[in-house]
Amino acid sequence: MRVLVTGGQGCIGAWVIKRLLDRHIDVVMFDIDETPKRLPLIASRQEIARIAFIRGSVEDIAAVKAIVKQEGITHIVHLAAVLIPFCQQHPVAGAMVNVIGTLNLFEAARDAGRSVRVVYASSAAVWGPEEAYGSQALSEEDALKPATHYGVFKQANEGNARVFYSLNGISSVGLRPWTVYGVGRDQGMTADPTLAIRALANGEPFQIRLSGFMDLQYVADVADTFIECLLSPLEGAHVFNLAGEVIHMDAFHRTLVDLDARAAELVTISGPQVPVAFRMDDAQLRAKIGNLPKTSLQRGIAETYERFLQLRQSGA
Repeated sequence: MRVLVTGGQGCIGAWVIKRLLDRHIDVVMFDIDETPKRLPLIASRQEIARIAFIRGSVEDIAAVKAIVKQEGITHIVHLAAVLIPFCQQHPVAGAMVNVIGTLNLFEAARDAGRSVRVVYASSAAVWGPEEAYGSQALSEEDALKPATHYGVFKQANEGNARVFYSLNGISSVGLRPWTVYGVGRDQGMTADPTLAIRALANGEPFQIRLSGFMDLQYVADVADTFIECLLSPLEGAHVFNLAGEVIHMDAFHRTLVDLDARAAELVTISGPQVPVAFRMDDAQLRAKIGNLPKTSLQRGIAETYERFLQLRQSGA
Protein backbone atom coordinates (compact mmCIF):
# COMPACT_ATOMS: atom_id res chain seq x y z
CA MET A 1 0.00 0.00 0.00
CA ARG A 2 1.42 3.38 -1.03
CA VAL A 3 -0.62 6.54 -0.38
CA LEU A 4 -0.40 9.83 -2.25
CA VAL A 5 -1.52 12.80 -0.15
CA THR A 6 -2.12 16.02 -2.07
CA GLY A 7 -2.10 19.23 -0.09
CA GLY A 8 -0.02 17.48 2.54
CA GLN A 9 1.33 20.77 3.88
CA GLY A 10 -2.17 21.85 4.90
CA CYS A 11 -3.71 21.25 8.30
CA ILE A 12 -5.77 18.14 7.52
CA GLY A 13 -3.04 16.90 5.19
CA ALA A 14 -0.38 17.13 7.90
CA TRP A 15 -2.56 15.22 10.35
CA VAL A 16 -3.47 12.57 7.75
CA ILE A 17 0.23 12.03 7.00
CA LYS A 18 1.07 11.80 10.72
CA ARG A 19 -1.67 9.22 11.29
CA LEU A 20 -0.59 7.21 8.22
CA LEU A 21 3.00 7.21 9.48
CA ASP A 22 1.75 6.01 12.86
CA ARG A 23 0.31 2.99 11.00
CA HIS A 24 3.64 2.44 9.17
CA ILE A 25 2.07 3.15 5.76
CA ASP A 26 4.24 4.51 2.93
CA VAL A 27 3.38 8.13 2.13
CA VAL A 28 4.13 10.29 -0.89
CA MET A 29 3.32 13.96 -0.27
CA PHE A 30 2.53 16.18 -3.25
CA ASP A 31 2.31 19.90 -2.57
CA ILE A 32 3.28 23.19 -4.17
CA ASP A 33 4.88 24.33 -0.90
CA GLU A 34 8.39 22.99 -0.26
CA THR A 35 8.65 24.03 3.39
CA PRO A 36 6.86 21.94 6.03
CA LYS A 37 5.16 24.39 8.37
CA ARG A 38 2.50 22.28 10.04
CA LEU A 39 4.00 18.78 10.16
CA PRO A 40 6.77 19.85 12.60
CA LEU A 41 4.04 20.98 15.00
CA ILE A 42 2.76 17.42 15.36
CA ALA A 43 5.46 15.06 14.04
CA SER A 44 9.12 14.38 14.85
CA ARG A 45 12.02 14.95 12.45
CA GLN A 46 12.45 11.19 12.19
CA GLU A 47 8.83 10.76 11.13
CA ILE A 48 9.01 13.58 8.60
CA ALA A 49 12.15 12.04 7.09
CA ARG A 50 10.11 8.95 6.17
CA ILE A 51 7.91 10.94 3.77
CA ALA A 52 8.65 10.97 0.06
CA PHE A 53 8.08 14.61 -0.94
CA ILE A 54 7.37 15.77 -4.49
CA ARG A 55 6.84 19.43 -5.25
CA GLY A 56 4.20 20.38 -7.79
CA SER A 57 0.65 21.49 -8.48
CA VAL A 58 -2.47 19.40 -8.97
CA GLU A 59 -3.18 21.61 -12.00
CA ASP A 60 -0.27 19.91 -13.81
CA ILE A 61 -1.92 16.80 -15.22
CA ALA A 62 1.29 15.35 -16.66
CA ALA A 63 3.03 15.56 -13.28
CA VAL A 64 0.04 14.11 -11.44
CA LYS A 65 -0.26 11.15 -13.82
CA ALA A 66 3.48 10.48 -13.67
CA ILE A 67 3.50 10.42 -9.88
CA VAL A 68 0.55 8.06 -9.57
CA LYS A 69 1.94 5.66 -12.15
CA GLN A 70 5.67 5.79 -11.40
CA GLU A 71 5.46 5.93 -7.60
CA GLY A 72 3.26 2.83 -7.42
CA ILE A 73 0.39 4.69 -5.81
CA THR A 74 -2.51 2.49 -4.69
CA HIS A 75 -4.51 5.02 -2.66
CA ILE A 76 -5.01 8.79 -2.91
CA VAL A 77 -6.08 11.26 -0.23
CA HIS A 78 -6.85 14.42 -2.19
CA LEU A 79 -6.83 17.53 0.01
CA ALA A 80 -5.19 20.18 -2.18
CA ALA A 81 -7.53 23.16 -2.52
CA VAL A 82 -7.88 26.91 -2.19
CA LEU A 83 -10.43 28.23 0.28
CA ILE A 84 -13.62 30.29 0.10
CA PRO A 85 -12.12 33.82 0.18
CA PHE A 86 -9.73 33.05 -2.68
CA CYS A 87 -12.44 31.37 -4.75
CA GLN A 88 -14.81 34.29 -4.22
CA GLN A 89 -12.20 36.77 -5.41
CA HIS A 90 -10.62 34.60 -8.12
CA PRO A 91 -13.22 32.04 -9.25
CA VAL A 92 -11.39 30.93 -12.40
CA ALA A 93 -8.09 30.39 -10.58
CA GLY A 94 -10.01 28.71 -7.78
CA ALA A 95 -11.70 26.34 -10.21
CA MET A 96 -8.37 25.43 -11.77
CA VAL A 97 -7.17 24.09 -8.42
CA ASN A 98 -10.41 22.83 -6.88
CA VAL A 99 -12.13 21.36 -9.95
CA ILE A 100 -9.48 20.77 -12.63
CA GLY A 101 -7.01 19.57 -9.99
CA THR A 102 -9.53 17.03 -8.75
CA LEU A 103 -10.30 15.85 -12.27
CA ASN A 104 -6.57 15.39 -12.82
CA LEU A 105 -6.31 13.12 -9.76
CA PHE A 106 -9.21 10.98 -10.95
CA GLU A 107 -7.75 10.77 -14.46
CA ALA A 108 -4.44 9.71 -12.97
CA ALA A 109 -6.22 6.98 -10.98
CA ARG A 110 -7.98 5.87 -14.16
CA ASP A 111 -4.75 5.67 -16.16
CA ALA A 112 -2.51 4.17 -13.46
CA GLY A 113 -2.69 0.62 -14.75
CA ARG A 114 -3.76 -0.64 -11.32
CA SER A 115 -6.69 -0.19 -8.98
CA VAL A 116 -6.43 3.16 -7.16
CA ARG A 117 -8.86 4.21 -4.44
CA VAL A 118 -9.57 7.93 -3.94
CA VAL A 119 -10.72 9.73 -0.82
CA TYR A 120 -11.17 13.46 -1.23
CA ALA A 121 -12.28 16.51 0.71
CA SER A 122 -15.62 17.85 -0.33
CA SER A 123 -17.10 20.41 2.06
CA ALA A 124 -20.18 21.38 4.03
CA ALA A 125 -20.10 24.45 1.77
CA VAL A 126 -22.15 22.40 -0.72
CA TRP A 127 -25.06 23.38 1.54
CA GLY A 128 -26.61 26.82 1.39
CA PRO A 129 -27.33 29.04 4.40
CA GLU A 130 -29.27 27.66 7.36
CA GLU A 131 -32.42 29.61 6.47
CA ALA A 132 -32.61 27.76 3.15
CA TYR A 133 -33.37 24.50 4.95
CA GLY A 134 -35.03 25.06 8.28
CA SER A 135 -33.95 23.46 11.53
CA GLN A 136 -33.61 19.80 10.53
CA ALA A 137 -30.28 18.01 10.42
CA LEU A 138 -29.35 17.63 6.76
CA SER A 139 -28.73 14.22 5.26
CA GLU A 140 -27.01 13.33 2.00
CA GLU A 141 -30.43 13.20 0.32
CA ASP A 142 -31.19 16.89 0.91
CA ALA A 143 -30.86 19.37 -1.95
CA LEU A 144 -27.54 21.15 -2.35
CA LYS A 145 -27.78 24.95 -2.54
CA PRO A 146 -24.20 26.26 -2.29
CA ALA A 147 -23.90 30.01 -1.80
CA THR A 148 -20.21 30.33 -2.76
CA HIS A 149 -18.03 29.46 -5.74
CA TYR A 150 -16.10 27.14 -3.43
CA GLY A 151 -19.28 25.23 -2.57
CA VAL A 152 -20.23 24.94 -6.25
CA PHE A 153 -16.76 23.59 -7.05
CA LYS A 154 -17.06 20.95 -4.34
CA GLN A 155 -20.50 19.96 -5.63
CA ALA A 156 -18.99 19.52 -9.10
CA ASN A 157 -16.28 17.25 -7.65
CA GLU A 158 -18.90 15.03 -6.05
CA GLY A 159 -20.69 14.68 -9.39
CA ASN A 160 -17.49 13.98 -11.30
CA ALA A 161 -16.53 11.29 -8.80
CA ARG A 162 -19.83 9.52 -9.48
CA VAL A 163 -19.17 9.63 -13.22
CA PHE A 164 -15.65 8.23 -12.81
CA TYR A 165 -17.10 5.28 -10.90
CA SER A 166 -19.85 4.64 -13.42
CA LEU A 167 -17.49 4.86 -16.42
CA ASN A 168 -14.17 3.66 -15.00
CA GLY A 169 -14.95 1.80 -11.78
CA ILE A 170 -12.91 4.13 -9.55
CA SER A 171 -14.22 3.78 -5.99
CA SER A 172 -14.13 6.98 -3.97
CA VAL A 173 -15.36 8.64 -0.81
CA GLY A 174 -15.93 12.38 -0.50
CA LEU A 175 -16.18 13.82 3.01
CA ARG A 176 -17.91 17.08 3.90
CA PRO A 177 -16.15 18.72 6.86
CA TRP A 178 -17.47 21.93 8.43
CA THR A 179 -15.06 23.86 10.71
CA VAL A 180 -11.97 21.79 11.40
CA TYR A 181 -9.99 22.96 14.44
CA GLY A 182 -6.73 21.95 16.06
CA VAL A 183 -2.98 22.55 15.90
CA GLY A 184 -2.00 23.47 12.35
CA ARG A 185 -5.28 25.13 11.39
CA ASP A 186 -4.27 28.67 10.51
CA GLN A 187 -5.89 29.62 7.18
CA GLY A 188 -9.39 30.66 6.18
CA MET A 189 -12.07 32.49 8.14
CA THR A 190 -13.14 29.34 9.97
CA ALA A 191 -9.60 28.98 11.31
CA ASP A 192 -10.52 31.64 13.86
CA PRO A 193 -11.56 29.24 16.67
CA THR A 194 -8.11 27.62 16.47
CA LEU A 195 -6.36 30.98 16.17
CA ALA A 196 -8.22 32.13 19.29
CA ILE A 197 -6.94 29.09 21.21
CA ARG A 198 -3.40 29.75 19.99
CA ALA A 199 -3.61 33.43 20.94
CA LEU A 200 -4.88 32.48 24.39
CA ALA A 201 -1.96 30.09 24.91
CA ASN A 202 0.37 32.96 23.94
CA GLY A 203 -1.43 35.47 26.16
CA GLU A 204 -2.34 37.60 23.14
CA PRO A 205 -5.64 39.30 22.19
CA PHE A 206 -7.67 37.88 19.33
CA GLN A 207 -10.99 38.76 17.68
CA ILE A 208 -12.97 35.92 16.15
CA ARG A 209 -14.32 37.34 12.88
CA LEU A 210 -17.42 35.15 12.73
CA SER A 211 -20.40 34.86 15.04
CA GLY A 212 -23.37 32.54 15.33
CA PHE A 213 -23.13 28.75 15.10
CA MET A 214 -20.36 26.50 13.83
CA ASP A 215 -19.98 22.74 13.66
CA LEU A 216 -16.52 22.24 15.16
CA GLN A 217 -14.61 19.07 14.24
CA TYR A 218 -11.35 18.05 15.89
CA VAL A 219 -8.63 17.65 13.28
CA ALA A 220 -7.32 14.36 14.72
CA ASP A 221 -10.81 12.84 14.33
CA VAL A 222 -11.11 14.24 10.79
CA ALA A 223 -7.75 12.78 9.77
CA ASP A 224 -8.63 9.37 11.23
CA THR A 225 -11.95 9.44 9.39
CA PHE A 226 -10.24 10.11 6.07
CA ILE A 227 -7.93 7.16 6.72
CA GLU A 228 -10.76 4.80 7.72
CA CYS A 229 -12.54 5.71 4.47
CA LEU A 230 -9.29 5.08 2.60
CA LEU A 231 -8.87 1.63 4.13
CA SER A 232 -12.53 0.67 3.80
CA PRO A 233 -13.48 -1.99 1.21
CA LEU A 234 -16.62 0.01 0.38
CA GLU A 235 -17.09 0.18 -3.39
CA GLY A 236 -18.84 2.89 -5.39
CA ALA A 237 -18.74 6.68 -5.37
CA HIS A 238 -19.89 7.82 -1.94
CA VAL A 239 -20.27 11.23 -0.35
CA PHE A 240 -20.78 11.55 3.39
CA ASN A 241 -21.52 14.38 5.77
CA LEU A 242 -18.96 14.76 8.54
CA ALA A 243 -20.53 16.09 11.73
CA GLY A 244 -18.76 17.34 14.84
CA GLU A 245 -20.31 19.38 17.63
CA VAL A 246 -22.46 22.42 16.90
CA ILE A 247 -21.76 25.33 19.20
CA HIS A 248 -22.57 29.04 19.22
CA MET A 249 -19.48 31.22 19.24
CA ASP A 250 -20.63 32.81 22.51
CA ALA A 251 -20.66 29.35 24.09
CA PHE A 252 -17.27 28.64 22.54
CA HIS A 253 -15.99 31.79 24.22
CA ARG A 254 -17.33 30.59 27.58
CA THR A 255 -15.53 27.27 27.05
CA LEU A 256 -12.28 29.17 26.55
CA VAL A 257 -12.90 31.18 29.71
CA ASP A 258 -13.45 27.95 31.66
CA LEU A 259 -10.12 26.71 30.30
CA ASP A 260 -8.19 29.93 30.92
CA ALA A 261 -9.83 32.89 32.64
CA ARG A 262 -7.71 35.32 30.59
CA ALA A 263 -9.98 34.56 27.61
CA ALA A 264 -12.63 36.84 29.10
CA GLU A 265 -10.46 39.83 28.23
CA LEU A 266 -8.27 38.50 25.43
CA VAL A 267 -10.83 36.87 23.09
CA THR A 268 -13.68 38.80 21.47
CA ILE A 269 -16.25 37.94 18.80
CA SER A 270 -17.59 40.07 15.96
CA GLY A 271 -18.78 39.32 12.44
CA PRO A 272 -21.36 37.47 10.38
CA GLN A 273 -22.68 33.93 10.55
CA VAL A 274 -21.01 31.61 8.01
CA PRO A 275 -23.56 31.21 5.14
CA VAL A 276 -23.60 27.41 5.40
CA ALA A 277 -26.16 25.22 7.15
CA PHE A 278 -24.55 23.82 10.28
CA ARG A 279 -26.84 20.94 11.28
CA MET A 280 -25.69 17.76 9.56
CA ASP A 281 -26.57 14.11 10.02
CA ASP A 282 -23.59 11.80 9.49
CA ALA A 283 -25.44 8.54 10.22
CA GLN A 284 -24.66 7.17 6.75
CA LEU A 285 -20.93 7.66 7.25
CA ARG A 286 -20.96 5.86 10.59
CA ALA A 287 -23.17 3.06 9.28
CA LYS A 288 -21.08 2.33 6.18
CA ILE A 289 -17.56 3.01 7.43
CA GLY A 290 -17.90 1.88 11.04
CA ASN A 291 -17.13 3.15 14.49
CA LEU A 292 -15.31 6.45 13.96
CA PRO A 293 -13.64 8.65 16.60
CA LYS A 294 -15.49 11.65 18.00
CA THR A 295 -13.57 13.66 20.57
CA SER A 296 -15.69 15.88 22.81
CA LEU A 297 -15.37 19.59 22.12
CA GLN A 298 -14.09 20.32 25.63
CA ARG A 299 -11.38 17.67 25.33
CA GLY A 300 -10.38 18.70 21.80
CA ILE A 301 -10.08 22.36 22.79
CA ALA A 302 -8.10 21.42 25.89
CA GLU A 303 -5.70 19.18 23.91
CA THR A 304 -5.19 21.95 21.34
CA TYR A 305 -4.53 24.53 24.05
CA GLU A 306 -2.05 22.24 25.84
CA ARG A 307 -0.19 21.51 22.61
CA PHE A 308 0.10 25.22 21.84
CA LEU A 309 1.48 25.78 25.35
CA GLN A 310 4.05 23.02 24.78
CA LEU A 311 5.07 24.50 21.43
CA ARG A 312 5.40 27.94 22.99
CA GLN A 313 7.54 26.63 25.84
CA SER A 314 9.79 24.77 23.39
CA GLY A 315 10.23 27.85 21.21
CA ALA A 316 8.41 26.27 18.26
